Amino acid sequence: MFSNSPVKIREIECKTLLNRSAIADYCVNPYVGCQHGCRYCYAAGITFRFRRSREEWGEFLDVKTNALKILSSEVEKKKAGKVYLSSLTDPYQPVEKEYELTRKILEMLVQKGFPIIVQTKSNLVVRDLDVLKRNELNEVGVTVVTLDEEVWKDFEPASSSPEERLEAIRLAKEKGLRTYVFFGPILPFLSETDLEGFLKRFREAGADYVYVDRLNLRPMVWSMVSKVVLKKYPELYGEWRRILFSESSYYDEVKKKVFEVSKKIGLELVFCY
Repeated sequence: MFSNSPVKIREIECKTLLNRSAIADYCVNPYVGCQHGCRYCYAAGITFRFRRSREEWGEFLDVKTNALKILSSEVEKKKAGKVYLSSLTDPYQPVEKEYELTRKILEMLVQKGFPIIVQTKSNLVVRDLDVLKRNELNEVGVTVVTLDEEVWKDFEPASSSPEERLEAIRLAKEKGLRTYVFFGPILPFLSETDLEGFLKRFREAGADYVYVDRLNLRPMVWSMVSKVVLKKYPELYGEWRRILFSESSYYDEVKKKVFEVSKKIGLELVFCY
């Protein structure tokens, strides 16, 4: 289970920041690690090599203190393109309040004409809507896997509440920005208890579209989520193993239900599986 150890924050220097990406033209990760410590995060395995001793995902964070210096050089040399913040960390985790790396990065990218896609689990993004609204091509998205407070606290221990995230979307929409919700990963029997009500909330918040994704067992993901399930939802453990480790139609059935509901309420979907 996610420990209560304080997050170890270190300042480091990076060699690159504006990197090619399969999600957009580029991705930017101002930090390494993430204070949110979400138990299903695929980035845990990818950033494993940055850990020290026995630090768990959510217990370490590296701040790229030279990010702006590196970016200022890269934006002069590279062709303008869409930039995704962030692929391996949350650009608006708590430490951003102090360092303001994400805000300064946004200001530089907007100034140089790079369209931006933000994805976060924090309502801190509202702070930077004044910058984001300067380019009508910019988009703001939030990840939401549940509206249940208990499930949220179990799997996303240090993030903003789902309600705060949807409020951030509403405010971004008021500023004229294109908005989306990333509904994923769908946690079996926890995320889809009221699909119609869930998707209606996304639409009411002002989401222009919704990404939908399943739980993917990237390195370290099962070791993290299984601990939560065993401790808090032991009755679901067997079903989770069946769905994730054997031939199962569960996610195909959920996909069909999500499609039917979205068609009924008029919500645009993008399936990631």
